[in-house]
Amino acid sequence: MAVGARSGHDEPEDRPERDESPAGGAAVPPEGEGDAAGGGTPPKGKKQRSFWVELPLLVGIALILALLIKTFLVQAFSIPSDSMQNTLQRGDRVLVDKLTPWFGSEPERGEVVVFHDPGGWLEDTVTPEPNAVQKFLSFIGLMPSSEEKDLIKRVIAVGGDTVECKENGPVTVNGKSLDEKSFIFPGNTPCNDKPFGPIKVPEGRIFVMGDHRQNSLDSRYHQELPGQGTVSNDEVVGRAIVVAWPVGRWATLPVPDTFDQPGLNAAAAMAPAALGVAGAVPLVLWRRRRLTARRTAG
Repeated sequence: MAVGARSGHDEPEDRPERDESPAGGAAVPPEGEGDAAGGGTPPKGKKQRSFWVELPLLVGIALILALLIKTFLVQAFSIPSDSMQNTLQRGDRVLVDKLTPWFGSEPERGEVVVFHDPGGWLEDTVTPEPNAVQKFLSFIGLMPSSEEKDLIKRVIAVGGDTVECKENGPVTVNGKSLDEKSFIFPGNTPCNDKPFGPIKVPEGRIFVMGDHRQNSLDSRYHQELPGQGTVSNDEVVGRAIVVAWPVGRWATLPVPDTFDQPGLNAAAAMAPAALGVAGAVPLVLWRRRRLTARRTAG
């Protein structure tokens, strides 16, 4: 018995001499298993779809992802005015974080935020009429919206704060002066064009100002409206986190150090007095009990 050259099993010595394999002795693959790399015929029922058939599906998925990103993550906004110079220039594109508000985050002092018109702030502003392509790109978030009446300002005070600015003086929050040299427009005064306050910011609202103080119709100019010109947290779209366009102006938008100074928080400012009262109450009660006991004994 000889060992079979192909199968590895014993075969009869008198097997047929005739070679029925294809020319050259090439192995024949099992039926229905074509060699994809060698250009074999694909199995029946698994015909590959053409690129042009799959293209609409790919485009649809991309548009859905873009819409979800715009709705829940980040959105691009265009700067239409000079009210935030030099931090932001007219025509800049900023990316706004829309994710953190979904987790209960509220605007904080020093942040640059985009918010919807609370009512009456942009009533005299004319917005250009976009074409169909611009409307579509704005809808999916690939282009800033030119129809929505949104504003962008810096948060100066939050709910519970008392904010004030007298002529020739600095802006004060809860009695603490703000050092605004790092972001206020060069040559501007903090509020000489429109002194204000003191204003107690209602809970759930913010007091905002532009960095270009003498060219910004901000909270100071809308004190006749409900909330004394403050903006509801519900109107805030999100925090502007980065200047994305033009490329030469790429920069992040951090919170200036002056907003991190000790004692700026209204609750922190009240803490020493609250602790003093809490400590005095037991002492007063103890003293009254002693006096009552003496009177009873006498």
